[in-house]
Amino acid sequence: MRRPLLLAASLSPAVTECPQSDARTISLDPNSHVVIQELPEIAVSAPVPDGKSSAVDTRYEVVIGAPRRFGAADLHELWSYRDLLTLLTWRTVRVRYAQSAVGLGWALIQPLFQMVIFTLLFGRLANLQSDGVSYAAFSLVGLIPWTYFANAVQGGAGTLVTNAAMISKVYFPRLVLPMTEVGAKLFDFLIALVVGLGVILMLGAAPNWGVLMLPYLVLLMTVTALGVSLWLATLAVQYRDINHAMGFLVQLMLYANPVIYSTSMIPESWTLPGGWTIWPRAVFALNPMVGVIEGFRSALLGTRPMPFGWIALGTVTSLITLVTGLRYFRRRERLIADVT
Repeated sequence: MRRPLLLAASLSPAVTECPQSDARTISLDPNSHVVIQELPEIAVSAPVPDGKSSAVDTRYEVVIGAPRRFGAADLHELWSYRDLLTLLTWRTVRVRYAQSAVGLGWALIQPLFQMVIFTLLFGRLANLQSDGVSYAAFSLVGLIPWTYFANAVQGGAGTLVTNAAMISKVYFPRLVLPMTEVGAKLFDFLIALVVGLGVILMLGAAPNWGVLMLPYLVLLMTVTALGVSLWLATLAVQYRDINHAMGFLVQLMLYANPVIYSTSMIPESWTLPGGWTIWPRAVFALNPMVGVIEGFRSALLGTRPMPFGWIALGTVTSLITLVTGLRYFRRRERLIADVT
């Protein structure tokens, strides 16, 4: 039975198919790739006298060629390591709650406590508008997707540095590590969403047909978190300031998203001196999390019609972030083991 080939140290290969022969291509650096042809087929020989099976020698043909960009071959390799991705994701979840007195309650404490604080400060004292619903429900529905995004980005940004020892010893697609953090935080998100739904029902809110859009909103939220994590994780390998600044950046991003305030507070247009007109709300909607948060509120609270336009703008931005993040990650991947 064939198993993925584990290569050591700083190599960053990407397995592809060689069309002329039964071979696999492994890219070692941006200037070359290696074709490894296995002849004959790998098999297990008959048992030897000690009762064990002897290994069959495999001959390899190595060919140096031009590099290839991130594409179907890299996705095929990533798919072949899906078991590793699943294992690391569940390991991250288990480690998070291991020997914890509160356990899964930590998935609820952050959004619920923030809801209480925001309701007192911004709902009662600042008297911010909440689109005609209870400010507690308004802030909680915004906090559930935002908490996932913030935690996924913060965890994903440091994942390469945290796992430096594993990266330097064994080869596997480095993309698995940011995906592990983004996937593991979905577990917390689902728990918070289920409990949060019960809370908003007690507060008098009534979900509507917009809940059919929730799977797409979750996908958009996840893709956005992965794209941002790829950029930050790659930059954090060379610039450790990223890890030090993540707490501050997450706080800034909180106020750049409609978590504690409504998007309706942002004017549709501004007329600048000289007759120039800009549309701040459309520019604001380029942030994918704007469409996600307002989409959640539309589906669960009925604060506005489903903002399909904002969701479409956010989808374009999210895909651009993911594609450019993948290309930048792939281009810098060969340096990850050396720098970490």
